[in-house]
Amino acid sequence: MKNRLVLMISIFVLLISCKKKPGVVVGSPQEGEITMEVDESFASVSEALTERYMALYPNTKINLKIKKEDFSFLDLLEAKVDVIVMSRELSKVEKNAYNKETGLDWLPAKFAADAVVFVVPKDSPRESITVEEIKQELTNDKKNIIFDGTNSSNLNFVAQKLNTKPDLIKFSIINGNKNIIEQLNKFPDKIGAIGLNTISRPYDSESEKLKQSVKILKVVQDNKSFEPRVENLIDMSYPFARVLYFLTNEKYFGLANGFIRFSCTQLGQIVVSKEGLQPYYIFKREVQMR
Repeated sequence: MKNRLVLMISIFVLLISCKKKPGVVVGSPQEGEITMEVDESFASVSEALTERYMALYPNTKINLKIKKEDFSFLDLLEAKVDVIVMSRELSKVEKNAYNKETGLDWLPAKFAADAVVFVVPKDSPRESITVEEIKQELTNDKKNIIFDGTNSSNLNFVAQKLNTKPDLIKFSIINGNKNIIEQLNKFPDKIGAIGLNTISRPYDSESEKLKQSVKILKVVQDNKSFEPRVENLIDMSYPFARVLYFLTNEKYFGLANGFIRFSCTQLGQIVVSKEGLQPYYIFKREVQMR
């Protein structure tokens, strides 16, 4: 009898301890805490998406950390973070490492079209730069193009786009996209390479101020000139347009995957649009009435 009573009490305690809060599933996308790392070049859109998601689900907390793209990828493999944002294509070795370390298939969740933008001081006579000129400058000992550091998304993407490796490129460094813009006037002969999202947010005073303090160069390819405008991101005609995507190591549909799904749905894509970037899943449609 005593043993039976002890067993019943044990079962009762177990049931109480496992009881869930009303309307909330433990480990669900609507509650919990995760960490996401992103490169500074697309911090603005990442911040906007996380803030919107947490406003929708008050029981969630997404810790957003800024870190160079390559290091974020390593942190994801070592399970130090739950979600990262990438812009370059992973190598075959990196994809295999992702599959092995996370136990998941490499499946990028694309959510926005962004770009690497080339800027010069406001009073510079230069209006454009060709892709060929960019290639030449990146082999020049004068290091006329300024990037925001090694292992950064901007450097990685440009190197990949030009079919070379970052360690073979010659460049100058000013840490941070904003710092490049703010200090560029000190180097009248240099060209800054920044992420579009740094200056893309419309109606934002800081973004507008940064944008107005430099001249954005048109990029010429095959005798055609392209500006880093949204319409040139839709069809990726701007030579240095890129697609941002999420990667996660979460093996179930929890907060990380819930946030990623939100970012790719209409509501999340509207947030991307308000950031001045091209949403990956929403394209402007023109209808002609006759």
